[in-house]
Amino acid sequence: MDFTQTQSRTTAGGQAAYAVPLIVAVTGHRDLKTSEIPGIRGRVRGFLADLAERYPERRISVMSSLAEGADRLVADEAVALGFDLVVPLPMPRDIYLDDFETQDSRDQFLSLCDKALEVFELPLARGDSLEEIRAPGAKRNRQYAQLGVFLCAHCHILLALWDGKHSTDLGGTGQVVRFHHDDIMPGYTSATIATQQMLIDDESDLVYHIVCSRDRADGEPHSDLQPLACWWFTKDREQPRSRELPTQHELIFQRSNEFSGDAIRFARRIEAEKYPLLDDSDIENLPEGIGNINRTFCIADWLAIYYQKRVVFSLRATHVFAFFMGLMFILYSDLKTWQYFMFAFLVFFLLAAGVQFFTKRGGWHRRYLDYRALAEGLRVQYYWAAAGVTSENESKFTHDNFLQTQDPELGWIRNVMRVAGTLCDAAPNMDPEDIKYVLKEWIGDRDSGQLGYFRKKATERIKKTQLTDRLALLSLLTSAIVVTLIVLFGANMSDALRDPLMTAMGAMLLLVAIRQGYAYSTAEKELIKQYEFMLRIFDNAKRRLDSAENDMERRQILMALGGSALDEQAQWILMQRDRSLDQGEIWRMGS
Repeated sequence: MDFTQTQSRTTAGGQAAYAVPLIVAVTGHRDLKTSEIPGIRGRVRGFLADLAERYPERRISVMSSLAEGADRLVADEAVALGFDLVVPLPMPRDIYLDDFETQDSRDQFLSLCDKALEVFELPLARGDSLEEIRAPGAKRNRQYAQLGVFLCAHCHILLALWDGKHSTDLGGTGQVVRFHHDDIMPGYTSATIATQQMLIDDESDLVYHIVCSRDRADGEPHSDLQPLACWWFTKDREQPRSRELPTQHELIFQRSNEFSGDAIRFARRIEAEKYPLLDDSDIENLPEGIGNINRTFCIADWLAIYYQKRVVFSLRATHVFAFFMGLMFILYSDLKTWQYFMFAFLVFFLLAAGVQFFTKRGGWHRRYLDYRALAEGLRVQYYWAAAGVTSENESKFTHDNFLQTQDPELGWIRNVMRVAGTLCDAAPNMDPEDIKYVLKEWIGDRDSGQLGYFRKKATERIKKTQLTDRLALLSLLTSAIVVTLIVLFGANMSDALRDPLMTAMGAMLLLVAIRQGYAYSTAEKELIKQYEFMLRIFDNAKRRLDSAENDMERRQILMALGGSALDEQAQWILMQRDRSLDQGEIWRMGS
């Protein structure tokens, strides 16, 4: 039986459709105190409206399971504000309806489902059956725990309408907040899973806490909190609660907003010039939701190419200007001491500095690296989703470990990936035919797929390195010839002949130095090693896949392959981040 049902409405077309969603997931109590509800509504409405104002390039989307109380209150406000509503159900809809005792409650639930952009059911937790989750108890509670984990893993902000008290109720609000901070949910996550992310500072711990009371005995909030107070709540040791959005998270949202803004600005060009991972003929045969990953990949890939071209232009222009700076100095010192040469030297320096100024002002280098890393992460996410590769850990998904131990600023990349893969994570694909598709399109052969790509790129880089080596040899020969001529005939050689020879020798040495500087800036030798390494990895994976006995083994190999690709991409981005030129480097090269 297919436990995932998806309902979609048409979203805004054109450029607005390229906006990256900012996902707010809801967790909260069902038994809100009646007298506080108007105040809570006002705070929820203000919070959502503030997000829309802060991040105009994003599309605000609220993710709520539409349980009674907090879930529906937030969903109502989201719909009233015109924001997207996404509804993940913890179990099949007909069983979930048993949670609601009155017909009015059921009607309200169904009405909100009709207004939602997407409605989908999460699969059964491992080891559970339909009969076991029908009645209240531990098995049914595991479905709510799974829902809480899913919400935390696929949102950017967890909106908690919560009394601030931690509890032992499996899947309850207190446990969901705790999981969002510590990756621990006793009774659902294992001890092994719980220790993996506990020591890492990342972007996935952000909670917006609206303090509320509960309509029950002892229902007042935690003694340190006041009803209707609002806090940003993270696992920061020094200041876990703050009135303002923490700086680390603000930077991540700015980066995501920047990406979304670029996507909107270039939407028409992206649509016309994109390089999709799947053809239209593949859409019907692949799992639902994979088109979201492909769409985000197309955006990231096109933008990475766009900014790469500008970075390459910047590097080439800078090195050309640096060459002419050095040449002017050589002409001044070895040929003629004309002030025009020094004036030209300064002009070329200013041109190079101007190029670098606009490069840094536009963030071309950073955007290129970040967007390329995002695109490659989405590539792995796409093929894993198509092949049905899932983590052995129920609470971990593709995006969770990518760049996790690197610069926290790069968390915005995971921020985007967690949105792209939502539907595929909700309904893992187990169709064996799709594994064949992945082997053909991702692995490929000598002339296609990643095998063909890395072979081609390694060959191209080797040729460029050989060009640098030939220039160095030519420079060496030129210097040897000039020095030999001066040693043999220097006593009788006129300045009119000696000075041009020395100038030519200096120009050749300068040319080689500039070419080597360009090779360093573009990491030519390091990229050859990377391409050759990845070529071996994919070649080894192909041999293992060809001899695999079943689909389970093939998925394990594909998981290992994707992990290697993500690790290599993380190393690549860290290596490249330090390769940009500054004005001091320009002056050094030219001098």
